[in-house]
Amino acid sequence: MTEPLRAVDPRVIPDNAFKLIADDWMLITAGKIDSFNTMTASWGALGELWHKKVCFCFVRPTRYTYEFMERSGVFTLSFFDEKYRAALDFCGKVSGRTYDKAQQTGLTPVTSEQGGVYFAQARLVLVCRKLYAGSLDPALFLATEIEANYPKKDYHRMYIGEILNCLMT
Repeated sequence: MTEPLRAVDPRVIPDNAFKLIADDWMLITAGKIDSFNTMTASWGALGELWHKKVCFCFVRPTRYTYEFMERSGVFTLSFFDEKYRAALDFCGKVSGRTYDKAQQTGLTPVTSEQGGVYFAQARLVLVCRKLYAGSLDPALFLATEIEANYPKKDYHRMYIGEILNCLMT
């Protein structure tokens, strides 16, 4: 049985943000409980901007989740214990256009008070209100090696979200 999540101040998250995002990975989820998509991500950031606790996440326009992020005012970032690595791996490798990722992985979608979708098995969830969205412009890359991340020229869209709720086990 999964331990219930409780609301906490995001300043008390005990995890190292670099490990949490880059190594442990997260699911970015947008949409409503009857129509949503999720994808695995390992690029992002947590911090302070515009006098708000925020997250930064990045979605390529070729990903199915992109459509949901564009339509949704709320999105979630869900973080899991290592035993869910296979589920995160699956959610990063297949398209929600083809597979029901929740059904295939056994993850249980839940609706937050703010209307975002997250997963009951998560140990940490950030429910976010979209504040800003902007596509990366390769003309503004200052380091030439960045371009190597985009052999298909499918530059990410960056989303900045205000953390409305932080839920932890």
